[in-house]
Amino acid sequence: MSCISWNSNLISSDIKQHKNGNYTLIGDAEDNELGYFDKPLPCFGFGIGWFCLLFGFIFPLLWYYATILYFRNYYQKDPRERTGLAASAIAALIFTIALLIVILIIVI
Repeated sequence: MSCISWNSNLISSDIKQHKNGNYTLIGDAEDNELGYFDKPLPCFGFGIGWFCLLFGFIFPLLWYYATILYFRNYYQKDPRERTGLAASAIAALIFTIALLIVILIIVI
């Protein structure tokens, strides 16, 4: 009987503290986005940018798609995407320069 009254006193004191605004925050107070990066990236877990970089060697238009995403700040949704999108933008730049050199050599 004393255990029941002790538990009810404990519960009632917790409710009173909660109503007064005295409660314990669950989680990390400094990092309010705890768990935000726990979800996997799209495209088999390595992100759209890296996916476009790898498959751009087969279909180079994917590099330009990733470049558009990079310049439209798609990485603001998930900062982990930034490096892959930047790598795809660099690959698109290199491919464009190489293509222009090849066209100049063929024409001249």
